[in-house]
Amino acid sequence: MISTVRGMRDILPADMERWQRVETVARQICGCYGYRELRTPLIEREELFVKGTGESTDIVQKEMYAFADKGGERVTLRPEATPGIVRAFVEHGLEQSLSVPKLFTLGPMFRYERPQKGRYRQFHQLNIEVFGVGDASLDAEVIEMACTLVSALGIDETELVISSVGCPVCRPAFSEALLKALGEDLPKLCGDCQRRATSNPLRIFDCKVPADQPIVDGLPHSEDYLCDACRGHFEAVQGYLRAYDQPFQVSHRLVRGLDYYTRTTFEIRSLKLGAQNALLGGGRYDGLVKELGGPDRAGIGFAAGLERLVLALPESDDAVLPDVFVAAIGEANREAAFVLARALRAGGLRTLVDYEARSAKAQMKRANRAGVRHVVIVGDDELARGEVTVKTMATGEQHGVARDRVVDSLLSAL
Repeated sequence: MISTVRGMRDILPADMERWQRVETVARQICGCYGYRELRTPLIEREELFVKGTGESTDIVQKEMYAFADKGGERVTLRPEATPGIVRAFVEHGLEQSLSVPKLFTLGPMFRYERPQKGRYRQFHQLNIEVFGVGDASLDAEVIEMACTLVSALGIDETELVISSVGCPVCRPAFSEALLKALGEDLPKLCGDCQRRATSNPLRIFDCKVPADQPIVDGLPHSEDYLCDACRGHFEAVQGYLRAYDQPFQVSHRLVRGLDYYTRTTFEIRSLKLGAQNALLGGGRYDGLVKELGGPDRAGIGFAAGLERLVLALPESDDAVLPDVFVAAIGEANREAAFVLARALRAGGLRTLVDYEARSAKAQMKRANRAGVRHVVIVGDDELARGEVTVKTMATGEQHGVARDRVVDSLLSAL
């Protein structure tokens, strides 16, 4: 037997109702907030992510599926969506065609990392992005939208964490303060932190190595180094969230793992999922559009991991089961059963039918195992009367229904 590639997995029929619930709610929420769907390619030029995501990030350094295609061009399976959406925004001039460039996408991403619960090498994300608006009111709306999504899915026991990582004006002073505070402790940190100290010191706060935590906990806080503009922006974001009655915590350790973030960053975390507890996260990236060759436009967005959302969904019994099983009694009535099944499906009923000319008892057994609500029996006597027999599986009751009224009868009984 040939098995799946390590870190990849099949999403089986038994799981699909939960996935479809997440995707349906996500699309509804995006529509309510005025977002338009965009689909970008799974494969992009490697330079897009090196330049957009950040050469010093773990994604680029360790996790990208990058390779040369048959023409010798360096390409990669997309490890995240934002750079591709920015590329599409610039390449297709979406600023001109959309009154407010609010975009969302749903689809798979790829990262080579150690597989674990809720994290796979092929994973799926909802991404939302907004371009051209720098006001703090939008930051708060995006965060509130993310909270609304989680709430609409019925996911409880979560917390919203926010921070500000400053801007190119104030961040250099903060980075310098971090390095100064580390001093002789820098060589004691893990290799990743020592590398980050030379490329993006803020990402030392991402460290998960237990031995490093006492040192990291003692480092300065970004809030203490914000310039007046960034401080005012962050205070305004908090003011809007309070106006929304949206609880939040401020954490100086929330810097996110990508180099393009400026000012606001945020995460919604589950209190039930253990170590891999981030359901979604994002923030502002005001310089990214210009960095990737577009106009100097603000940007903000978030990514929600569908695997995590599916894991966090409350249990329910709302599996989508077939409505009807059409049972043909006798070989001569099989054609009539197939024609009736077609009519039932055209009426919107999820319909199964027997293909193997089984006995009436075997067909009833299969219908019961499939969990259908009703069985429609097509036999000689029924056809002679211009009827079918409808059996309600929950009660065992049977009654005749005119052939031309069976669709309406079944729809009214559901």
